[in-house]
Amino acid sequence: MSIWTRIAETLATIGESVGGFLQALASRKTTPPEKSVAFTIGMIALGAKMAKADGVVTEDEIAAFKQVFHIPDGELSAVAKVFNLAKKDTAGFEVYARQIAKLFDAQHAILEDVLDGLFHIAKADNAFHPGENGFLARVAESFGFTPADFARIRARHVAVADDPYLILGLAHESTADEIRKRYRELVREYHPDRHIAAGVPPEMIEIATQRLQKVNEAYDQVMKDKAA
Repeated sequence: MSIWTRIAETLATIGESVGGFLQALASRKTTPPEKSVAFTIGMIALGAKMAKADGVVTEDEIAAFKQVFHIPDGELSAVAKVFNLAKKDTAGFEVYARQIAKLFDAQHAILEDVLDGLFHIAKADNAFHPGENGFLARVAESFGFTPADFARIRARHVAVADDPYLILGLAHESTADEIRKRYRELVREYHPDRHIAAGVPPEMIEIATQRLQKVNEAYDQVMKDKAA
């Protein structure tokens, strides 16, 4: 059964409250399939809120949303229903963010998947609006990330003097041994298999793969700098 079929079935039970559905799951022990549905519905809901953060929902942002999730044309109606329910929901986006954070506990790599997907949508119209940056910073805070964590995540998407140390979360004076240790930690944390086991739907694994590629590129650059 695909994630989209499970979401369509779930929609028949959540009524008009996406937030209520996420809260119910976050308050009890969940299975990986339930987490996959909750993860996807939560990210669609946050995407719906963020798409208006710059004051307008563009066709590019909608197309990027479909690209992140690889949504088959025949499944768009279920996604559209979640999107529209989230837009109508009076709950603020911080409520969704806190519920998602509670659902995945302290698995920050999983929560970074959400932020990476939202950054992809935000950049879709070739502009990164201050409202979108503020939105994402507050979501990151609700997820338990520090401002330094957010700067590291943001650096993968928005160029900051092309600083590979920032992407790795390292100081420029870090030793080669410290760099290698940090790199191994990130590879373990970001490995796609770990994300699937935690309940991230396979349709989203490309985000984790792209993130690992950014880490690999940053590591190669930093080690070249150290060898120079």
